[in-house]
Amino acid sequence: MGEKRAYNPRKPGGGRKKLKPEYDAGKNLKDQMDAAVALYNSEMSLQAIGEKLGLNPIKVRKLLITADVYESEVAEKVRDTFEEYRETQNYKEAILSTANALQLSKASVTSYLPYKKGVYFPSTAEKEKISVGAERQRRYRAMKRWRSDPTEENFWGVVVAYAGVKFKTYSGLPFSYEVRKGRNGEYTKELWIDRREKSKSLAWSSVLLALKNIKKVGEVVDRPKALGDIRGVTYIYGMFYRFGLIDVPDDAKEKMGHPQNRKK
Repeated sequence: MGEKRAYNPRKPGGGRKKLKPEYDAGKNLKDQMDAAVALYNSEMSLQAIGEKLGLNPIKVRKLLITADVYESEVAEKVRDTFEEYRETQNYKEAILSTANALQLSKASVTSYLPYKKGVYFPSTAEKEKISVGAERQRRYRAMKRWRSDPTEENFWGVVVAYAGVKFKTYSGLPFSYEVRKGRNGEYTKELWIDRREKSKSLAWSSVLLALKNIKKVGEVVDRPKALGDIRGVTYIYGMFYRFGLIDVPDDAKEKMGHPQNRKK
């Protein structure tokens, strides 16, 4: 037998060197995603984007889904079904269960899900970790969910989705609100208005009371007090206008702006 070699401990950072150290799969994926989103926002079709970037339309769609800017009934159904199974199953099992439940192939299910690595953040990610487009889609989905099932829980989802967004009061004063988490990690049912540092929070019960006083979604509400003699109704009025729950008189629109034209 040959002579036994002395053991040399591996230096930190040692091991096999990358054949292409400059290659970063996550960065490349993000670069492709950003390019696809920019073209998609200019109203190009998936086919046209694919031709521009040298990608097939299915990969383009997957990039846009990863960026959370692509919306379709199939994509939403696949995502919701997959996330439900994912709570109790691993990734591969959830893929198979989703395919069986929706009668789709595994490849089709995968094509409607975001990439697992590099740039994907789940629907529960903090806002700082997602793009402006993803925030916009999150708000859209929250409102869509509430309109189809107008429960208190779903409306709270709308309020949470709009936290940090800029609103204006009836008189045109800008404000935003935040929702905070308690020691248990759950949101407290309070909205903290940023216009008055030492003010008390806006109670969730006040928001619900004003909501119940809306006679018909989309109708003109002449002034904040028309929603009720409620503490903080000035802010609730601005929020509901931005949510699309009420309309306001023309003279108020000049001060409050038009929701569809305001920056998100």
